[in-house]
Amino acid sequence: MDLKTATALRRLRLVSAPEAISFLLLLVCSVLKRTTDFNAVPVMGMIHGVLFVLYVIFWADAWNRAKWPLKTAALYFVLSVLPTGGFFADRRLRREAEDAVIASRARKEGVLNA
Repeated sequence: MDLKTATALRRLRLVSAPEAISFLLLLVCSVLKRTTDFNAVPVMGMIHGVLFVLYVIFWADAWNRAKWPLKTAALYFVLSVLPTGGFFADRRLRREAEDAVIASRARKEGVLNA
């Protein structure tokens, strides 16, 4: 894995958890808006919208650089629209990055033809 691909995956991973948190907070704010006088939906909606757009941009970049199959790319996109999906995306991306580092070290040392 080259540096640009690793960077693209890292950016996607860094925005996935905050995007999931903002989605959950937006849901809480929506419930509070309906049940109380507290209305933070416009602010949380904007924050979540910005994070979602960043996620989609970083997802497209990671898909392009990592050469994911359509199934993997679709999975990461679907995870972005589920309330807790960003946490699962973060965990999968972390595992993928660790596997890439291990494979890179093995290639470098000539242990595997990975």
